[in-house]
Amino acid sequence: MTDLLDIQPYADGLEAIFEDLHAHPELGLEETRTSKIVAEQLRSYGVDEVHEGIGVTGVVGILRGTGQGNRCVGLRADMDALPILEDSGLNYASQVDGKMHACGHDGHTTALLGAAKHLAATRDFDGTVVLIFQPAEEGLGGARAMLADGLLERFPCDELYGIHNRPNLDACQMRIRKGTAMAGSEFFDITIKGVGSHAARPDQSKDTIIIASTLVAQAQTIVSRNVDPNAPCVLSITQLHAGTAYNILPQEAVLTGTIRYFSDAVRDLTVSRLKALCAGIALSYDVEITVETRNVFNTLENDPDLSDAFLTAGAALFGAENVAEYDAPATGSEDFADMLRVVPGAYCNLGHSGSGQLHHPAFKLGKDYITHGAALLAKIVENRLAASESNVG
Repeated sequence: MTDLLDIQPYADGLEAIFEDLHAHPELGLEETRTSKIVAEQLRSYGVDEVHEGIGVTGVVGILRGTGQGNRCVGLRADMDALPILEDSGLNYASQVDGKMHACGHDGHTTALLGAAKHLAATRDFDGTVVLIFQPAEEGLGGARAMLADGLLERFPCDELYGIHNRPNLDACQMRIRKGTAMAGSEFFDITIKGVGSHAARPDQSKDTIIIASTLVAQAQTIVSRNVDPNAPCVLSITQLHAGTAYNILPQEAVLTGTIRYFSDAVRDLTVSRLKALCAGIALSYDVEITVETRNVFNTLENDPDLSDAFLTAGAALFGAENVAEYDAPATGSEDFADMLRVVPGAYCNLGHSGSGQLHHPAFKLGKDYITHGAALLAKIVENRLAASESNVG
């Protein structure tokens, strides 16, 4: 059975893959180079089947164990980068201007490749492993694209597992939350169409800057004055675009943002109040305001029993003192949630060395994450597809 030492012989090769992926980041649904590397590596490991182009740029590998079991475990990693200019100082920093692996998906991909390499070499499991390399996790619907392409009909799984790095945990520390673990997210775009004018004659305008500023302030009352304080919800306006010159009051302003929620009822209430607020402000200022919302992430629900399976695997690798449950769900979102709505599974966090926070230009993913993540993914397969488990429903 896998332990941390079993992955060490692969460490140098995996780190080289990781550095290459980090230096050549690709945004969601553009991961053609990354996907090609993943597919080539899987074939070189002797993975039984490799399927490309699932959900545009996704890759799926099929790996069969030595036994005759009919159970199947899915392992998933994301591949996309972010539109961020890197400022990490790494000697393998991004070579693509304005794009960076600032969330560690290059490490997630490499860790799953490491698990695949080890499992293909040992075949120490009774059943089948589906290796899912997903594009476009960062809000572009990669999980839904793979599902729409028949991912879980073409490659059915009994259970699914995924890992995300966590920079505020030490290396070898693992955390998981049973049940509702991460927030769903609704994205919104608000367009204000007023009347522009010379900056010297604001009386001739319907000033979209003033209107947008009012809306930013008023939107913050939606959660504080409408949502039950015991039902967490976060509304954030993240962009405000307006104007082209010092001396022009702009004709149009655009606001964008997100609503993070843990229940569909809270989401529906917040969206309804946002639209009503925009309608009221439009009437007050005699302008046109349009609101478009779209659901991007569902709430992530971890199966309690399969969460325990992750905890058991983590304790065996890292020690029981390094494995624990979170007290509260996270307000961040993750589109692995969409896959977990179809097949039960679990999603955990794994700590690492390095510095910086997720989505920050100076983020650095410690390379220890690669071997630790690979070992954890391999371990969960061996535990769940052990001979005694092969016929468990």
